[in-house]
Amino acid sequence: MNKYLAIDIGASSGRHLLGRVEGGQIVTEEIYRFSNELVQRDGHLCWDLHSIFDNILEGLCICKANGVIPVSVGIDTWGVDFVLLDKYNSIIGDTFSYRDSRTDGIDEEVESILTQWDLYQKTGIQKLPFNTIYQLAAVKKQNPLWLEKTEALMMIPDYFNFLLTGKKCTEYTNASTTSLLNARDKTWDYNIIDTLGLPERIFLPIRKPGSLLGLFQKNIIDSVGFCCELTLPATHDTASAYLSVPTNRNDSVYLSSGTWSLLGVELSEPNITEAGMRANYTNEGGYDYRFRYLKNYMGLWMVQSIRREGNNQYTYAEMEAMARNSSCFSETVDVNDNTFIAPESMVEAVNTVLAKNGKSLPKTLGETLSCIYTSLAENYADGIRKLENIVDTRFNQINIVGGGSKDNYLNELTAVKTGLKVIAGPSEATAIGNLLAQMLAKEEFGSVEKARDAVAGSFLV
Repeated sequence: MNKYLAIDIGASSGRHLLGRVEGGQIVTEEIYRFSNELVQRDGHLCWDLHSIFDNILEGLCICKANGVIPVSVGIDTWGVDFVLLDKYNSIIGDTFSYRDSRTDGIDEEVESILTQWDLYQKTGIQKLPFNTIYQLAAVKKQNPLWLEKTEALMMIPDYFNFLLTGKKCTEYTNASTTSLLNARDKTWDYNIIDTLGLPERIFLPIRKPGSLLGLFQKNIIDSVGFCCELTLPATHDTASAYLSVPTNRNDSVYLSSGTWSLLGVELSEPNITEAGMRANYTNEGGYDYRFRYLKNYMGLWMVQSIRREGNNQYTYAEMEAMARNSSCFSETVDVNDNTFIAPESMVEAVNTVLAKNGKSLPKTLGETLSCIYTSLAENYADGIRKLENIVDTRFNQINIVGGGSKDNYLNELTAVKTGLKVIAGPSEATAIGNLLAQMLAKEEFGSVEKARDAVAGSFLV
């Protein structure tokens, strides 16, 4: 019986999830979990890639210690962020987080060369101030010598894949988040790249999810104690999460709920219209060249930030209860206000946005949390109404996957505000989608539809 290992690394934690197909059902086992936090370097928010990779290896070592050798391994992470490698394969500069402020105002400079519509009609990607295109423009402006030395740009999961196998490529779903990929051709758009004065040589060949990248390098085999194939899943975490949505219905809207909330549908072709651009809907790549037509919302990052602000003195269950008990506080905010991207205090950020819009301020932490919960649900409802008009579909249910699917109060509010039936789970959607891509590559399932049926039969009550 084949066993597969998904290494799913999110913006706050990572996990190694082992999976297998047994009697038509998907059986999973968590092998290892670790935290992933941003670090401050010279006033910038950065990723500690050395620590993350050490944890990747630690989880593989635990597999060996437990006598579990997977037939395949796949890695997924968040999108848009990258490393720059020189001719010696060393990282140039720091690996910045998308939450770092160095891109402030860069979008306006790019738009003086390429308008938002110029970009959207080619890439289909929503405008977010931290998209890779703006991060690279920031590097070109602030650290031009870095680009001169660069021989390869690698998205975060591609870099970890390189460390494991020695093979360089860019996986398609993550490449689609850069706003440098042509949505229709599914290749790098060198017209955009040349217009921005970026070096063509740094952009690597693009590979589809489900492709076999290679075997572990000898130094990795020596370190973890076994050899294994590395199969490319949909390396962008939302692409993996969408793959595992347990439905094949056309009247269901998908919501991947976690640090970010990603609300949308799956399409066979990109939907590139001015209406979609104005509503800020994106056409990100999915498994088997499907498209995730969705919109980003700030998500539970707001709740997570408040918990950290309070030195983690409250559990998430306690914070949910506070919000529920303060539901009489009716003020809401636009959760996508840029004030919420990386504030020093999320509580103060909520107050700032409310005050800016002439609304009353919360008097307790519970009221602040109630504001966030209600705002999320109302933003989802507004997004669904706009989405229905754009894709000319009336939705009857919403499938909520990811860690946020365990938040019963947010699910209840979402059902009330949207008027849709809510189906919650699986909570480990990204890791399960990672596993599905590997299983599909090994023909454990005959199609995506059958794989999704298996998810529904395995994880939904």
